[in-house]
Amino acid sequence: MSKATKYLLVSLPTSISPSNEHDEALTALRSAVTTDFGTVTPFPIPEFKIGTLDALVQQADELAKLETNCEGVAAKVGDSLKTILQGDENKLSQQKTVNDKPVDQYLRTFSWNKVKYRADKPLSELIDTLQKEIISIDNDVKSKYTQYNQVKTNLTTLQRKQTGNLSNKSLTSVVPKNLIIQDSEYLETHLIAVPKNLVRDFPKTYETISPWVVPRSAQRIDADDEFTLYAVTTFKKYSQEFIHKCREQKWTPRDFQFKEGGKEEEQKEVEKVAKEEKRLWGEALRLGRTGWGEAVMAWVHVLALRVFVETVLRYGLPLSFVCGMVKTTPKLAKKARNSLDASYSYLAGNAFGRDKKGRIAKDDASTSADMQAAGHTGDGGDYSAYVCYEFQVN
Repeated sequence: MSKATKYLLVSLPTSISPSNEHDEALTALRSAVTTDFGTVTPFPIPEFKIGTLDALVQQADELAKLETNCEGVAAKVGDSLKTILQGDENKLSQQKTVNDKPVDQYLRTFSWNKVKYRADKPLSELIDTLQKEIISIDNDVKSKYTQYNQVKTNLTTLQRKQTGNLSNKSLTSVVPKNLIIQDSEYLETHLIAVPKNLVRDFPKTYETISPWVVPRSAQRIDADDEFTLYAVTTFKKYSQEFIHKCREQKWTPRDFQFKEGGKEEEQKEVEKVAKEEKRLWGEALRLGRTGWGEAVMAWVHVLALRVFVETVLRYGLPLSFVCGMVKTTPKLAKKARNSLDASYSYLAGNAFGRDKKGRIAKDDASTSADMQAAGHTGDGGDYSAYVCYEFQVN
C-alpha cells in the first residue's frame, strides 16, 4: 500500500444534519471534507455495552496504549516480511493483505468482525481479547523468524566454509589422507595457511620458530589468491608452542582432523541445512503474511473501539452518531482537519477559547491542558471539537 496514504476516522453526532439522520449526517461530513482534501466512506461501528463513566475513561486510556502496541507489532512484522523478501517492494505489497484484501479495500469495506470480537461482550472483555491476540501474534512471528534466522546463519556459515579462502574454508576436500600423520605417539601434522606476501620466507623460517620441528617436513598442499596451505610435522610435545609461533609470524594454523568420508558428509550437511532453511523460509513467509494481516485487523478494531468510547465520552447518551473514514494524504490531512474544524468547531460549545472570527484559539495553553486531561484530544495532543483519529498503514 502506498506510503502516501493517510486515513482519518471521524465521528460526529447526527445532529450536524437538520434531519438528525445518519445518511444526511454522512453527506454533511463529505461536504465538510470536500473531494479536494479526501474521499469519505462510511465506517460502521456497532453499539457496544457501556459501563460506568469511570470505566469508559479508563478504557480510553487502555485503548490508546493498545493502539500503539498494535501499530508497533504491525510495523515489526512488516519489517520481518521485508527482510525475508529481500526488500522487494512489489512482492511485499502482494503479501500485505487483510482478510485476503488489499489494505485500502479492507478499510473501505470495513465491517466489525462479530465472529472474532463479539459485539455483545463488555468493552473490557473485547479489550482483553485484543490485547492477548496482539501479544500472541508478536510472539509467534518473532519465534518463527528467530528460528529461521538461526538456520539461515548456520547455512551461511557452512557455505562460507566451502567458498572461503584457505585460512577459513573447509579443508576436507583439499587435504589428502596420506599427508596427515595419524595414531602416532610422538609426531603430529599441522596445516598452516601462509599469506601470499609471506610465502617466500616460509620455507626458510618454519623449522626454527620452535623446537623439534621435523626438518624439511613442509609440504605445499594448495594455494589460492590469498594463501598457500602447507603441512608441517612437529613433535607433539612442542605442538602448542609451534602453533603460537605461527600466529606471531602471521601464519594461520588450521584445526583439522581427517575423517573418512568427511567430504561427502559435509556436503550432505549443507544440503540438509539448505532444505531446512527453505522450509522455514516458507513457514516464516506464511506466518508473517498472516500475522501482518491479523495485526492490522486488530489495530483497526482497536481504532473502532477508540472512536466509540470517545464518542460516548464526547457526545453523551443517547448515542446517535455517524462515523466516516477520510482517505487523504499526509500533505492534505491538515487541510482536511482545518476544513472539519471550520465546519464543526461549534460542537465544543464554550469549552474552547475563540478568536475574533469565532474560530477555536488553538494557542490557549491552559485550555489545551484541560482538554488533554479530559481525554478530548486528537493524535499528537491537538484538541478538536469532534472525535478524530489519524493513522497510516505502511
